[in-house]
Amino acid sequence: MYVLIVSAKVKPEQRGRFLEAIEDNAVSSVRDEPGCLRFDVVVDNDDPDHYLFYEVYRDQEAFAAHRDSEHFARWRQAAEVCLAEPLEATHTAMVLTRSDRGEGGRSADGDRT
Repeated sequence: MYVLIVSAKVKPEQRGRFLEAIEDNAVSSVRDEPGCLRFDVVVDNDDPDHYLFYEVYRDQEAFAAHRDSEHFARWRQAAEVCLAEPLEATHTAMVLTRSDRGEGGRSADGDRT
């Protein structure tokens, strides 16, 4: 699996627009992309303008398909206005999932257990 962890710093006056745009991107990704297995958005407890995205894709091809989607294009357009600085992304690979610990979820190949 292909995992992306993204750090986003948002302009305080653009927080509402940012939240609408990232919600559209996250919900559309999981709903419309068979290769997008998870897309979580969290906020830093110490900084209300710092958000992190945790995105899980079946493989790099699924991530490439995500970047070609209409909802990603909408997100990028909003991000140009809303972000205080460029996104910081860490590209990773899955090592352990909940299913590896016998707790359900998806296995490393993306199947539900």
